[in-house]
Amino acid sequence: MPKAKPPLVHVSASVDEVEAAFYEALQKANIDRLMACWADEDEIVCIHPGGPRLVGPLAVRASFEAVFANGTVRAFPTRVRKVESLSSTLHSVLERIELLTKDGPREAYVIATNIYHKTAQGWCLVAHHASPGTAQEMQEVNDSPTVLH
Repeated sequence: MPKAKPPLVHVSASVDEVEAAFYEALQKANIDRLMACWADEDEIVCIHPGGPRLVGPLAVRASFEAVFANGTVRAFPTRVRKVESLSSTLHSVLERIELLTKDGPREAYVIATNIYHKTAQGWCLVAHHASPGTAQEMQEVNDSPTVLH
Protein backbone atom coordinates (compact mmCIF):
# COMPACT_ATOMS: atom_id res chain seq x y z
CA MET A 1 0.00 0.00 0.00
CA PRO A 2 1.50 3.39 -0.99
CA LYS A 3 2.34 5.78 1.80
CA ALA A 4 0.22 8.96 1.94
CA LYS A 5 2.09 12.09 0.92
CA PRO A 6 2.48 14.74 3.62
CA PRO A 7 0.80 18.08 2.86
CA LEU A 8 3.00 20.59 1.04
CA VAL A 9 2.08 23.30 3.55
CA HIS A 10 1.31 22.05 7.06
CA VAL A 11 -2.15 22.76 8.41
CA SER A 12 -0.69 24.40 11.52
CA ALA A 13 1.54 26.77 9.53
CA SER A 14 1.34 30.44 10.47
CA VAL A 15 0.48 33.11 7.92
CA ASP A 16 4.16 34.07 7.79
CA GLU A 17 5.14 30.45 7.08
CA VAL A 18 2.56 30.19 4.28
CA GLU A 19 3.84 33.43 2.79
CA ALA A 20 7.45 32.21 2.99
CA ALA A 21 6.39 28.96 1.27
CA PHE A 22 4.66 30.99 -1.49
CA TYR A 23 7.79 33.05 -2.24
CA GLU A 24 10.04 30.00 -2.01
CA ALA A 25 7.81 28.21 -4.54
CA LEU A 26 8.08 31.24 -6.86
CA GLN A 27 11.87 31.21 -6.55
CA LYS A 28 12.00 27.47 -7.32
CA ALA A 29 9.25 27.47 -9.99
CA ASN A 30 7.44 24.75 -8.03
CA ILE A 31 3.81 24.89 -9.12
CA ASP A 32 2.58 22.23 -6.70
CA ARG A 33 4.12 23.95 -3.65
CA LEU A 34 2.85 27.31 -4.89
CA MET A 35 -0.72 26.07 -5.34
CA ALA A 36 -0.59 24.37 -1.92
CA CYS A 37 -0.42 27.88 -0.42
CA TRP A 38 -3.76 28.84 -2.01
CA ALA A 39 -7.19 28.13 -0.53
CA ASP A 40 -9.18 25.40 -2.23
CA GLU A 41 -11.96 27.81 -3.17
CA ASP A 42 -13.54 28.82 -6.47
CA GLU A 43 -13.20 32.54 -5.75
CA ILE A 44 -9.44 32.89 -5.19
CA VAL A 45 -8.04 35.87 -7.11
CA CYS A 46 -4.65 36.67 -8.61
CA ILE A 47 -3.59 39.76 -10.54
CA HIS A 48 -0.10 39.82 -12.01
CA PRO A 49 1.52 43.21 -12.81
CA GLY A 50 -0.34 44.68 -15.79
CA GLY A 51 -2.46 41.54 -16.17
CA PRO A 52 -6.16 40.69 -15.95
CA ARG A 53 -7.98 39.51 -12.85
CA LEU A 54 -7.69 35.72 -12.68
CA VAL A 55 -10.44 33.99 -10.70
CA GLY A 56 -10.39 30.37 -9.58
CA PRO A 57 -7.70 27.77 -9.03
CA LEU A 58 -7.47 26.65 -12.67
CA ALA A 59 -6.89 30.21 -13.93
CA VAL A 60 -4.38 30.96 -11.15
CA ARG A 61 -2.47 27.72 -11.76
CA ALA A 62 -2.39 28.23 -15.55
CA SER A 63 -1.02 31.76 -15.11
CA PHE A 64 1.83 30.60 -12.86
CA GLU A 65 2.59 27.66 -15.15
CA ALA A 66 2.98 30.20 -17.98
CA VAL A 67 5.25 32.35 -15.80
CA PHE A 68 7.34 29.30 -14.83
CA ALA A 69 7.72 28.33 -18.49
CA ASN A 70 10.17 31.27 -18.61
CA GLY A 71 12.02 30.17 -15.44
CA THR A 72 11.82 31.03 -11.78
CA VAL A 73 10.61 34.28 -10.26
CA ARG A 74 13.32 35.61 -7.96
CA ALA A 75 10.94 37.69 -5.83
CA PHE A 76 12.04 38.76 -2.37
CA PRO A 77 9.40 40.32 -0.11
CA THR A 78 10.49 43.27 1.97
CA ARG A 79 8.83 45.73 4.33
CA VAL A 80 5.77 43.62 5.03
CA ARG A 81 2.90 45.61 6.56
CA LYS A 82 0.27 43.48 8.27
CA VAL A 83 -3.38 43.94 9.14
CA GLU A 84 -4.38 40.91 11.19
CA SER A 85 -7.63 39.55 12.60
CA LEU A 86 -8.74 36.19 13.92
CA SER A 87 -9.71 34.73 10.54
CA SER A 88 -8.05 36.92 7.90
CA THR A 89 -4.76 38.70 7.41
CA LEU A 90 -3.62 41.21 4.81
CA HIS A 91 0.06 41.64 3.95
CA SER A 92 1.18 44.65 1.94
CA VAL A 93 4.57 43.71 0.53
CA LEU A 94 7.26 45.54 -1.39
CA GLU A 95 8.92 42.94 -3.64
CA ARG A 96 12.42 43.17 -5.06
CA ILE A 97 12.65 41.07 -8.22
CA GLU A 98 16.01 39.85 -9.51
CA LEU A 99 16.10 39.56 -13.29
CA LEU A 100 18.72 37.96 -15.50
CA THR A 101 18.76 39.84 -18.80
CA LYS A 102 21.00 39.74 -21.85
CA ASP A 103 22.66 42.87 -20.41
CA GLY A 104 23.31 41.16 -17.07
CA PRO A 105 21.46 41.09 -13.75
CA ARG A 106 18.88 43.78 -13.05
CA GLU A 107 16.34 44.56 -10.39
CA ALA A 108 12.65 45.32 -10.78
CA TYR A 109 10.15 46.25 -8.11
CA VAL A 110 6.60 45.16 -7.42
CA ILE A 111 4.06 46.34 -4.88
CA ALA A 112 1.89 43.39 -3.81
CA THR A 113 -1.02 42.64 -1.53
CA ASN A 114 -1.47 39.11 -0.21
CA ILE A 115 -4.68 38.19 1.62
CA TYR A 116 -4.97 35.06 3.75
CA HIS A 117 -8.01 33.39 5.32
CA LYS A 118 -8.05 30.88 8.15
CA THR A 119 -9.74 27.76 6.75
CA ALA A 120 -10.25 24.17 7.90
CA GLN A 121 -6.94 23.47 6.11
CA GLY A 122 -5.16 26.26 8.02
CA TRP A 123 -4.05 29.67 6.74
CA CYS A 124 -4.40 29.91 2.95
CA LEU A 125 -3.79 32.58 0.34
CA VAL A 126 -7.05 33.83 -1.21
CA ALA A 127 -5.78 36.87 -3.14
CA HIS A 128 -2.47 38.07 -4.58
CA HIS A 129 -2.50 41.44 -6.35
CA ALA A 130 0.80 42.70 -7.75
CA SER A 131 1.43 46.05 -9.42
CA PRO A 132 4.58 47.27 -11.13
CA GLY A 133 6.68 49.55 -8.99
CA THR A 134 9.86 51.57 -9.24
CA ALA A 135 12.92 51.95 -7.05
CA GLN A 136 11.54 55.33 -5.99
CA GLU A 137 8.24 53.73 -4.90
CA MET A 138 10.21 51.41 -2.64
CA GLN A 139 10.73 54.55 -0.53
CA GLU A 140 7.47 54.21 1.35
CA VAL A 141 5.22 57.19 2.09
CA ASN A 142 4.07 56.78 5.65
CA ASP A 143 2.03 59.10 7.82
CA SER A 144 2.58 57.08 11.02
CA PRO A 145 4.25 59.18 13.70
CA THR A 146 7.85 58.39 14.49
CA VAL A 147 8.26 57.29 18.08
CA LEU A 148 11.51 58.21 19.77
CA HIS A 149 12.48 56.34 22.93
